[in-house]
Amino acid sequence: MSSPRSPMAPPQSFLWTRRVVLTVLAVFALLPVYVMVSSSLKPLQDVSGKFQWFPTNLTIRPYFDIWKTVPLAKYFLNSLIVAGSATVLSVVIAVFAAYAVSRYKFRGKRTFTITVLSTQMFPGILFLLPLFLIFVNIGNSTGIELYGSRAGLILTYLTFSLPFSIWMLIGYFDSIPRELDEAAMVDGCGPIRALFQVVVPAAVPGIVAVAVYAFMTAWGEVLFASVMTDDQTRTLAVGLQGYATQNDVYWNQIMAASLVVSVPVVVGFLLLQRYLVAGLTAGAVK
Repeated sequence: MSSPRSPMAPPQSFLWTRRVVLTVLAVFALLPVYVMVSSSLKPLQDVSGKFQWFPTNLTIRPYFDIWKTVPLAKYFLNSLIVAGSATVLSVVIAVFAAYAVSRYKFRGKRTFTITVLSTQMFPGILFLLPLFLIFVNIGNSTGIELYGSRAGLILTYLTFSLPFSIWMLIGYFDSIPRELDEAAMVDGCGPIRALFQVVVPAAVPGIVAVAVYAFMTAWGEVLFASVMTDDQTRTLAVGLQGYATQNDVYWNQIMAASLVVSVPVVVGFLLLQRYLVAGLTAGAVK
């Protein structure tokens, strides 16, 4: 005999509607992934012909050919250096800036926070020409080549990831009780020591969320990478265009390379998922 239904339980119509909606969303999200995986396991002639939902000639050769058709390993290394450096610099600078704004009062504090947040209102393409001219002029006047270099691309990505990182960490640091800082200072800690020994350990979820955001911003960016790089500093997002030549488009290798490129982001997100959710939730409000 079934137990009586609780009066607070949702109606059956709502439960079935939720199941149907979630199923449709799951299919909508997983179908492109299935097409990518199946296409990456087909020979080129099968991919170029009529699409088949179930491959008949399975092969893993595209996963070996992607490293020969274009210098994917070099592009992978460039993306790793650029995204990793931009992430580390964003986290370090954002931690110090957010701590100063959260814990100290100074003239122009409100103006600074509003300015930092307002930079997110402008589209990225608006900064493309100014940054290009700045890098070229710096190279002509000082000899420091930023255009076409990894350093220039790292600075470019900092202009986008740093404002949001500072703003999010300000909200997270504000949620940490100031009594922790005061107790550490009573024990003899200075401001910097209190930051690293007390505040930073308590703010690990927020810092992880900032790091993931900065890394994903730099890892998959195309517009600035296509303009600010050359053949030696090209990143993965731009390098994937090399599989489309004048004679043919290697669709199976494009799908295979896209899956390989996605592995670091997917693995990092799965490992840091609980920190990311906690950091975004706490840093979204004060």
